Formats: sequence, structure tokens, C-alpha cells
Amino acid sequence: MKTILITGATSGIGLAAAKKLANSKNNLILCGRRQHKLDEISNELSKITNVLPLRFDVSNKKEVNKVLEKLPDEFNSIDILINNAGNAHGLDTIQEGSLEDWDNMIDSNIKGLLYVSRVIMPTMIENQNGHIINIGSLAGREVYKKGNIYCATKHAVNAISKAMRIDLNKTGIKVSEINPGLVETDFSNVRFKGDSDRAEKVYQGYKALQADDIADIIEFVINRPSHVNIADILVLPQAQATSSIIDKK
Repeated sequence: MKTILITGATSGIGLAAAKKLANSKNNLILCGRRQHKLDEISNELSKITNVLPLRFDVSNKKEVNKVLEKLPDEFNSIDILINNAGNAHGLDTIQEGSLEDWDNMIDSNIKGLLYVSRVIMPTMIENQNGHIINIGSLAGREVYKKGNIYCATKHAVNAISKAMRIDLNKTGIKVSEINPGLVETDFSNVRFKGDSDRAEKVYQGYKALQADDIADIIEFVINRPSHVNIADILVLPQAQATSSIIDKK
């Protein structure tokens, strides 16, 4: 049994991963901002395994430190950290972009990942064991029209993952990065600020990846032998060649 902390656990990839990993009887620390969602998933999964729901915003450094530095004894030695929390806001040119949107993406996608990791890593180092899985994106490998700041944040996740592997090389800690292409979640609905018609069009005309597809990959990465680290995975739907080339019927 392992203790696994998942950020952004109330929807999309994080929720799918929580459900998948609960079936292996792992202790789960599920983190998110929406208390009612945390309660809902915690009630469901606590019938299967031990669950600790934690409400905080990864982009709030004080909240992160306050919550994660005072974990109950049965959850305070984290074996696996899944840095999944993040978002995209808007799809605009740089000259027309919203400063608030930029701050939200930088704060969640970069700073939030760093804040959570910084709290968790010392115990992993002390134990000479652990696994950090950062959820990146195809957007961290290329830049697409009007994707500017979101792409920049995911390029940063890619750089941070590589840097973690260097800095943690002698600690026994694995660092993996999983980079999905188009996944059918609430991602586009958040990006387009509740414009569901526009969000739905993103996934029309082809079969997008599903959150469960990425959860399957997370489980595979976690369950490799101790000497095997899946450092970097890029996964796309069959219809997608690049961020902007998609075979829509």
C-alpha cells in the first residue's frame, strides 16, 4: 500500500486517477478547491480505501504550507505525488490577452506545482524513496496560435520535470512527466469561461482522449519496477498529429 497525493483531484484526469488508484487500496490524499466535490469523491472512494480530502488552492503558498505541513500520521509519508492541478484561461493573442488570465495560469501551472512539490520532497528525500508525476501537455512541446502563455507554462513544467530528475538524481526519487494531447474533460469549458457550445466544438468530429486513458498511463508508470523510471510520455488521440492538425470528420 502506498500513500498518494493528487492535486486537482475533483475532476478530469485527477478524478479518474483517484478512482483508478483507489482500486489498488492505496491511501489517497485528494486535493482540490471545491469542498462539495471533495466530499462527494471522498464519500465514494472511502468505501474502498483510506481517503483524506484536503481543500486548498495550489497557487496559494500559505494555504499549501499550512495544510500539507500538518498531515495526520497515517498520511504524512507520501510515496507518490501527482501534480495534476492546472488550468487554461482564454485563447487570445498576446497583445489582446488578459493579465488576470496570465496570472491564473502562471500561478496554478507553475507556482502551484512548485509550492506543493517543495513541501513534499524533503520527506521523500529523507526516505530515499518517492515518485513525482507531473502532468504536462503537448502544449509543452510546441506552440500553437493564441496558446502563448498556456504553452509557456507547460514548457515550464517540462523544464521543471527535467530539472527535478537532475536535482533528485541521488535521492532514490523518480520523476515522470505525462504529456497528453486533446483530452475530453472540463478543460475547454474552463478555458472558454463557461461557453459550453464553444467548448464542445473542440471535441467534435473525432475521438479525443478520455481522462481514464491518462489514468491508465499513470497507473502503468507508478507500477514499474523500482529500477525503471518512465521519464517522459507524449500521448495523443489517433486523430491528432499536432496541436493544430486534427483529422476531424
